[in-house]
Amino acid sequence: MTEDLSERIPAGLAEVRRRVAGAAAAAGRDPAGVRLLLAVKTQPVEAIRAALDAGADLLGHNRAQELVATGPALAAPGVPSHEMHFIGHLQSNKVNQVLRWASCVQSVDSLRLAERLDQAAARRAGADAGAPGAALDVMVQVNTSAEPSKSGAAPDEAADLATAVGALPHLRLRGFMTVGAHSPDAAVVRASYDRLAALRDAVVTSGAPGTAGAVELSMGMSGDLEIAVAAGATMVRVGTAVFGARAYA
Repeated sequence: MTEDLSERIPAGLAEVRRRVAGAAAAAGRDPAGVRLLLAVKTQPVEAIRAALDAGADLLGHNRAQELVATGPALAAPGVPSHEMHFIGHLQSNKVNQVLRWASCVQSVDSLRLAERLDQAAARRAGADAGAPGAALDVMVQVNTSAEPSKSGAAPDEAADLATAVGALPHLRLRGFMTVGAHSPDAAVVRASYDRLAALRDAVVTSGAPGTAGAVELSMGMSGDLEIAVAAGATMVRVGTAVFGARAYA
């Protein structure tokens, strides 16, 4: 590990934790109620390992091929214990690859994908599709800003999708994920996060099977995490604020 990584990444991680704590305090929240997920898109194993050595314990990959490529090294003996989520658009033909390394898929945006994950989780548990087994944690991704460039279920369809996901026997619905509105107007960004929080509240209190525990709100990134925390985020996904600018897109 280079000296630059061993100094720069822990410093970036400490600064982001300070921002999260400050945002939580300003919102009258306990900072412990907001988890920090490090988005490791394009990052080499050395940089990810530097973050883990500095105390990070929750990572997220956007791309299946990068998750697979870094998986063995991050599972090697001596690597600090951590949780790995998949946070990018997931193609059905990549499901089995992703589930080998990720314990949670945050980007469920269709019932078709949810059913594919449910079937894969059943096989992984050594059970058939109708038998109980170890559940895979998932979140429903919602396009709360209605921007065409973003993935996610439409807000008016997300509650029904969440209800359907909650009923699948090998999935555990943990909550909801969104990417905030791409706008310089903080009020517009805040509205996109408030929309997800309202959706979460409606689903959790609906009484539908498998939805009562869907309390997580994965929202907020390096540039707007304070807004997301004020809106109730329980998990923020930060990459560049810790690792610096990406080497490639």
